[in-house]
Amino acid sequence: MLEIKLDDEELKALFLAEVKSRLDKIELETLLMNSKQLCNDLSLSWPTVEKVFLSDTNFPRIRVGSKWLFPRKEVERYIDIWAIEMKK
Repeated sequence: MLEIKLDDEELKALFLAEVKSRLDKIELETLLMNSKQLCNDLSLSWPTVEKVFLSDTNFPRIRVGSKWLFPRKEVERYIDIWAIEMKK
């Protein structure tokens, strides 16, 4: 005979961790990021993002009203190139 015991709290914690993991993956696949997502991805504050990146006309961005949106893949390519140039 096989007996299985489950700890409800541990099961809930595992479930929530898996849901968060999947939501994070979906977020990474989204086409556009808002300013908060961009700051989070770059680990920078908004004033720093404005100073370092938005001052560059080549930085990929879209302004919709008062809101900034950033094409995720273009930002990733820009950051890759920017990081290489910063090392020089």
